[in-house]
Amino acid sequence: MGASILVAALSAAFGVILVETTVYIGAFLQADPYIGDSETLAIVVAILSVLLTGVAMYVAAIVTANTFSTIIAGRTRRIALVRLIGASARSQRSEVSSQGFVVGLLGATIGLVIGVGASATGMLLADQLLAGAPEGVSLMQPAVLLPFIGVALTTWLAAWVGSRRVLTVTPLQALGGSVERAHDEVSSRTGRHVGALILLILGAALLAFGVMLGLVTPLGVVVAFFGGLLSFTGLALGSVMVMPPILRLVGRAFRRSATARLAAENALRYPERSSRMAIGVVMGVTLVTMFAVALESTKMLLGRQADEQTLQTTFAVLDGFAAVMMVLVAVSGVIAAVGLVNLLTIGVVQRTRELGLLRAIGLTGGQVRRMVLLEAVHVTVAATISGLVLGIVYGWVAAQSLLGSVPVLPDFEPAGLVSPAVPWMPVAIIVAATAVLALVAAVAPTRLATRVAPVEALAAE
Repeated sequence: MGASILVAALSAAFGVILVETTVYIGAFLQADPYIGDSETLAIVVAILSVLLTGVAMYVAAIVTANTFSTIIAGRTRRIALVRLIGASARSQRSEVSSQGFVVGLLGATIGLVIGVGASATGMLLADQLLAGAPEGVSLMQPAVLLPFIGVALTTWLAAWVGSRRVLTVTPLQALGGSVERAHDEVSSRTGRHVGALILLILGAALLAFGVMLGLVTPLGVVVAFFGGLLSFTGLALGSVMVMPPILRLVGRAFRRSATARLAAENALRYPERSSRMAIGVVMGVTLVTMFAVALESTKMLLGRQADEQTLQTTFAVLDGFAAVMMVLVAVSGVIAAVGLVNLLTIGVVQRTRELGLLRAIGLTGGQVRRMVLLEAVHVTVAATISGLVLGIVYGWVAAQSLLGSVPVLPDFEPAGLVSPAVPWMPVAIIVAATAVLALVAAVAPTRLATRVAPVEALAAE
């Protein structure tokens, strides 16, 4: 549960820092003699902080739900044994969700302390470095309780959702081992797939409506935001059907050796496990790519509307804003990365007997470690490709729905269709960062994979 506590702590700390930063920026703007009477910028900053906090909590919720789902898959035999002696499925699920509440409360408390401490340090530095810094800004803001409560409740809800498999465990499963569902079993769960499809269709409809509304008013971006939220939730819910074809396509590049083929087949054999690992990376890559594409599309539109001197000033402001946004969005990427490391580690621990069997039939320790590493690379590459495609689409929708009605030169007519622009440097950085993530995520699991002797591993459940 350590990684789940870390995810909750990161989300809470991020939310607290954003709240404190919003208050500080609001006070800073009010102290400015030119724009102090206008609260527009302060409102924009406040809305932005709420949206970013919501994104971080959304990512944390999916990561936590996936973590608990993986843990439950590993506890199948234990849960079945408890059911065999008379315990009900609901009591077992209540126990897991209670653990989720404790994890969320503990993580939110740690995050609150870290967030307030980091905010105090940041304000002290700002007071020293910035001219005209506001005085008397208090750290004791009631609003910091919102991310604290939100993270605790979100983690509890995510644990409740992630533990739904408990209801399907039967006492008869006490005779078997702790395994993930196979592809055929996952494919037969029509209820979940129908729900995912409905969310996806609704989200796509809102995205399309947001684009059309953006031709009339910038408020189309609000509609598009909810469309993106619903559509991605549908993709996350239906990832067990969406990710396997992508994994299979990427797996064709892993056919050069027996170890590589094993890694590719392992990723496909149990699609739930692979999809849980992939969806966090997909979220992180999608978020960063989306903001990069939206900002680059904005710069391209502005590039046709002003003289060179004005453009230099405007682009400098946009680049500074982009740098800040990338740092803030990267927090959600870090949360997703923690989820990948956690799920990969749990998966290796739960597959102790399988890995021991492979070593017993002739695979060396180095080959087993290479197989685990290639599994991480396989999933990460598939997730990166998916995230880049989604990020480009969402980024263009955001730019179009926000800027489609903006008057442009020479006749000050609405911009109409905004051409999508892909910033290749940030894309290259994203690809490099995910490659490093795959290597870092596989460090601990590869060590665990060969720590237990083959004979002991075969005796594991």
